[in-house]
Amino acid sequence: MHNKVSDNNSNQQPDNSWIAELGRTVVLSIILALGIRTFVAEARWIPSGSMEPTLHGSENQWEADKIIVDKLKYKFSDPHRGDIVVFSPTEELQKEQYQDAFIKRVIGLPGEKVELRDGKVYINNKPLLETNYLNKNLRTEKEVCTSGPQPPFLSKPVTIPPNSYLVLGDNRTQSYDGRCWGVVPRENIIGRAVLRFWPINHIGAIDNKTPLYPN
Repeated sequence: MHNKVSDNNSNQQPDNSWIAELGRTVVLSIILALGIRTFVAEARWIPSGSMEPTLHGSENQWEADKIIVDKLKYKFSDPHRGDIVVFSPTEELQKEQYQDAFIKRVIGLPGEKVELRDGKVYINNKPLLETNYLNKNLRTEKEVCTSGPQPPFLSKPVTIPPNSYLVLGDNRTQSYDGRCWGVVPRENIIGRAVLRFWPINHIGAIDNKTPLYPN
């Protein structure tokens, strides 16, 4: 007696339902991934050294820190002093042909008077203590602004407009930032840098340290 086998010449159609299900799963995964990137979080890498030593930047993305940007937080709360934020170029930066996003630290808040004096940042006539993330010998000067608008934005005391923020890089001698070209409108802020996931030996939360007024 022969074992029963399938007839290769049968008219029965193959069951392709698994192919359709796989297709639906792939499409749904893509939609979810795009939705998360658009509304919740996204990955970015640091292309310059303006945030050294907090974040390492390089034109070679495999040598640069890679981070996760929280895009949801600022839909429910305002940026705080000390937050490290990613933002799209302002109108002034667009005039200078900048197209890629920037990453800097929030220093001045709406309505505050900001000025540079003796190599330090003053907010409402009080010096900020930035030793949590700046080398104690590092000075914050307007002389770094060799390009862009002249005179630089912080060449004299300024009051931050409503819904706008002054942002500076931690690498004050190498950062092209708000002291040169001005403030960042709230609407330009993409999100807050919260997690470093590359390199592997530096995986962890990004410490968004807040500068303090003196006691």
